[in-house]
Amino acid sequence: LRFNEKVRVVVFKSEVKGVFCAGADLKERAKMDDAEVGHFVKRLRNLMDEIAALPVPTIAAIDGYALGGGLELALACDLRVAASSAKMGLIETTRGLLPGAGGTQRLPRCVGIGLAKELIFTGRQIDGQQAFSMGLVNHTVPQNKEGDAAYQRALTLAKEILPQAPFAVKMGKLAINRGMEVDIASGMAIEGMCYAQNIPTRDRQEGMAAFKEKRPPQFIGK
Repeated sequence: LRFNEKVRVVVFKSEVKGVFCAGADLKERAKMDDAEVGHFVKRLRNLMDEIAALPVPTIAAIDGYALGGGLELALACDLRVAASSAKMGLIETTRGLLPGAGGTQRLPRCVGIGLAKELIFTGRQIDGQQAFSMGLVNHTVPQNKEGDAAYQRALTLAKEILPQAPFAVKMGKLAINRGMEVDIASGMAIEGMCYAQNIPTRDRQEGMAAFKEKRPPQFIGK
């Protein structure tokens, strides 16, 4: 996906009705020794980092339970859409654990430190509407009979992104992600570097020409 230039947006959904991702199999984990657990969690963290590093926008379609590592997977995505009936939570402390696949870092960056601490310390589960009210998800929708309301809304969101200039969107994502980790002056420099890469693109020239000619632009990603 990372190197496929035809990919514009990636949507993560589950094939299991009522469950986005239930997190690690604790029965499996119970059979591991301490070293194996550490290696397992490191691999999970690396997986989430790979998802977060995808150059195109990513959307998590949360139509059911997203617990523990399942919510960490959703947090590794750029955008999240949830059914109002979905259940989410970093529940690790209820099992004698703490989030180990990015949850302690990505949740506070998403909802703020105070809320993140409350959710992680209590292991509380929240529904889609509560998640929307605290900014954990971008959109919440009533669940439908098919059980894929969040996925359908995620597709609608993806289709809003699709017509836009692909390279500009990628540079926008890169500038945001890198800029959020540094002070604002450094972030401005990062934005400037990303913008400079976009200036010579054919898509930028097409965007200007389309505006002048009062027609929709036809972007090609170059």
